[in-house]
Amino acid sequence: MSRSLTPLHRRRNTEVAGSRAAAPHVTQLTNPPLDYVYDGSFEGLLTVLFAVYARKAAPNTIQPLGTMQGGLFAQPVQIDTDEAAAARVWEGLRRYMDQEARTRLFHVFLSEQPDRELLVFRYADLAMRAGRDISENYADDNVRRIAHIAQQMYREKHRMEAFVRFEKTSDELFHATIEPDFDVLPLIAPHFTKRYADQRWLIFDKRRRYGLYYDLTRTDVVEFETSAPQRNTDISATVLDEREPLFKLLWQSYFDHVNIPERKNIKLHRRHMPLRYWRYLSEKQPREQRFEPIKNKRPPGQACLEQGS
Repeated sequence: MSRSLTPLHRRRNTEVAGSRAAAPHVTQLTNPPLDYVYDGSFEGLLTVLFAVYARKAAPNTIQPLGTMQGGLFAQPVQIDTDEAAAARVWEGLRRYMDQEARTRLFHVFLSEQPDRELLVFRYADLAMRAGRDISENYADDNVRRIAHIAQQMYREKHRMEAFVRFEKTSDELFHATIEPDFDVLPLIAPHFTKRYADQRWLIFDKRRRYGLYYDLTRTDVVEFETSAPQRNTDISATVLDEREPLFKLLWQSYFDHVNIPERKNIKLHRRHMPLRYWRYLSEKQPREQRFEPIKNKRPPGQACLEQGS
């Protein structure tokens, strides 16, 4: 399954929000519904939407390859990804919704909800037939669900940007492992690319088995075939920078010192930092030793004075 950091691998820098107009004649889906199968990419899903209107057949189901669950007699129709058709659909949607609404459709796709494909189709079809923005039409169940999923995606994106903890390897690569509830790597890529532009880093999504790699020039999607580490602290010590244990200890010491025991509120703490993230946070790992100043760092000349005495 192909992956991209932005829909269609590219996004226009400027878009005219006021270019939406009244809907022209929208193709009526008069043929019997079909089961569609695609490659699992967002471009593939947009190609399916193009095929739906070209065939005039509404979807019974839209399923990625490998997860298809066809009926007893139904023969699914496989739609090959066509980037030109996908771009045509993506640009065509600008006539009925603004950039924020289209972005929500992309977020719904990344949410991995079981019926995400049908939800995207229903929202797009409703907008085209209305000929206007429907993002505030909360009387419609599809609009409400998309708004709710978009809120969930925003919260998960914000948490990942706050809770990622890097470890430095011996070859100067900063590595982090995450396991978010949703596929948010494409959403957090701009944040980390901008914030850590002066160092090489890799963020690996253990659940989805792919990651983001920044090489000081650009951020790319990378996929792994080998088994992933169980958590970021389980990386072999042979590949970590020799100072990494000290960095971890310093971070834990900082966390302990800024903590105010009298103001401890575990319930509130877990609300803002859910338990599922703790396994990847350095400050939440068991303390191996208390922090102590390095004892062999003495002022110049002190060692000579001690020997002379």
